[in-house]
Amino acid sequence: MKRLQSNNSIYAFAPSMELALTVSAPSTVIFETIDAFGGQIRTLEDKLENLDFSRVNPATGPVFVDGAQPGDTLAIHIEKIELPKQGAIVTGEGMGVLGDEVEGHATKILPIRDGYVYFDHLKLPAFPMIGVIGVATEDQVFPTGSAHRHGGNMDTKEIAEGTTLYLPIFQPGGLLAMGDVHAVMGDGEVCVSGCEVSSRITVAIDVIKGHQMGWPVVEREDGLYIVVSLPTIEAALHEATREAVIFLQDRRGMTFAQAAMLASLAVDIRISQLVDPYKTVKAFIPREIFEGELF
Repeated sequence: MKRLQSNNSIYAFAPSMELALTVSAPSTVIFETIDAFGGQIRTLEDKLENLDFSRVNPATGPVFVDGAQPGDTLAIHIEKIELPKQGAIVTGEGMGVLGDEVEGHATKILPIRDGYVYFDHLKLPAFPMIGVIGVATEDQVFPTGSAHRHGGNMDTKEIAEGTTLYLPIFQPGGLLAMGDVHAVMGDGEVCVSGCEVSSRITVAIDVIKGHQMGWPVVEREDGLYIVVSLPTIEAALHEATREAVIFLQDRRGMTFAQAAMLASLAVDIRISQLVDPYKTVKAFIPREIFEGELF
């Protein structure tokens, strides 16, 4: 098993990136990650307005997967996400969905113990998830704080232990990187952050040759999530819905209209996050309404 330390960090996903590690497929890799604040929020006195934003959203990597080629799919099975003893959450003026109503800047330090995250006297079940996970892009450069077809800052809470994430490969080796772990986060991430933590993530990496979907796909026991990130929430909602309908049309041999009706009965269109430069929507397709394996 190979390990990649957090000092191997990127701040943008691009067509070309300097490699941190090379592995064969299949392989298991441990990614040690820094929190989304770059380790700059440790106490109540550490405020959002004082952050060095050039250090925000580090992603550990990238990992070159031998044999991965454009047109293939990278399969990342998340085996374990380890949590520290505390996390942090911040908000401030102009930040998040309600930033125009927030006065000043606020920081909370959130203790984590015995499977719970503590918000004052409230006890929230921890649900560790990966906020940033992606591969090299086809032709654009995306900061690690944004997301698109390559993955990136999808902030999708289903990218958690037991999940397999499928990412389309655009460049040789895929070039996988990840970070921005949350100990818990609600859909929307409305204040602009979750419970931000450093972490150690164990993943099993494989390559699916000659098959690719247009957007990242999360596979869980209950079904599939097609994850779409676009500049507006309206565009993301439309594209995620369309992708789900086309998926059902292809898998069940239906007309587009028939698949749209089935989607209206059984597919859930949900919001992952509303606060990054590209907004993220997920279309959930229950396991029982599609047939066969994904690939």
